[in-house]
Amino acid sequence: MEPIRQADMAAFSGGGAALANAMVEESGVRVDFERRRGRGAGVNPSGRYEPTSRHVFDDGWNNLEELPAFKTEVQVERPRTIITRNDSPDIGFDRSINPYRGCEHGCIYCFARPTHAYMGLSPGLDFESRLFAKPDAPRLLERELARPGYEARTIAIGTNTDPYQPIERQWRIMRELLEVLEAHNHPVGIVTKSALVTRDIDILSRMAEKRLAKVALSVTTLDPALARTMEPRASTPPKRLEAIQALSEAGIPVSVLVSPIVPAVNDQEIERILDSGHAAGAREAGYIILRLPLEVSAVFKDWLLRNYPDRYRHVMSLIRSMRGGKDYDAEWGKRMKGTGPYAWQIGRRFEIAAKRLGLNVERRRLRNDLFKPVARAGEQLMLF
Repeated sequence: MEPIRQADMAAFSGGGAALANAMVEESGVRVDFERRRGRGAGVNPSGRYEPTSRHVFDDGWNNLEELPAFKTEVQVERPRTIITRNDSPDIGFDRSINPYRGCEHGCIYCFARPTHAYMGLSPGLDFESRLFAKPDAPRLLERELARPGYEARTIAIGTNTDPYQPIERQWRIMRELLEVLEAHNHPVGIVTKSALVTRDIDILSRMAEKRLAKVALSVTTLDPALARTMEPRASTPPKRLEAIQALSEAGIPVSVLVSPIVPAVNDQEIERILDSGHAAGAREAGYIILRLPLEVSAVFKDWLLRNYPDRYRHVMSLIRSMRGGKDYDAEWGKRMKGTGPYAWQIGRRFEIAAKRLGLNVERRRLRNDLFKPVARAGEQLMLF
């Protein structure tokens, strides 16, 4: 990570983005474009728990030209439980499910990237190309719902990696999870960037009739060129708006999320995104300011240097103005919205636009009282 930090310092000391870019290239961390075509990250740094770091360099034998391109690989993960609990005071759920680890969408800003370090892999290109699927998730969910004393509350899916990323077409784990939740009248809230969510409208619409399901679509930008480089394998902006419309027409409560807001990159689109989301049928909305925890900072900075070198100093200055002078502040209550004048301005713009459109006038609350416990083997079924 040190070469990226040196580049950052060079740019801020007056060396300019060109010098910073050259210093990153010299580090040997950046991966050749042809090997990472269609990916978000341009680097593949070693995880923070690894005893050694990897640096690519040409030894004079032109071996770099023979390195294979990054292809999506999926391994099976066999967890012992599938519901993850949390007690964070600044998020609206206490449990979630992640059918996959890693995400092929390749969103450069993804705050979940550092979790790949737990697997001994890089939060860079490994995160979006070396994925883990959990095919046992539906069975594990059945078992956990059957535990004595289990109390139903909304399960959030899509809070870490996207449950509708491209590999879901083959694995269909999310579909099977919804089937389990529907069978037991368990509430679920979904966040995604994928139009693939419309595949499951049949299940979601039935659950929505009972106030058991709602969906949020993240629309980061309406600019197709920016979307292609910032989140290369996610659904295009028009497809996401079409998904919002399809969900809304099916009676499924849907929200539009302007997330994340990246200063001087997509912040000028806040009002347009809310306008478009509302026109498509969204009646709730939310936003999150860009977060750069741990390795995400270096991965994002490299992307910024590659794509917007002229904005590098300005973007990072604005980010730090909202994070107490740092790249990121993880303090509860501040990590989502930031602090300071710029963060305040973003918040007021969002609130004014949402009020003008009538968004968030009524927030849909899901029901917990319809939950049907799973009957355990040998247990007598309830009559009433």
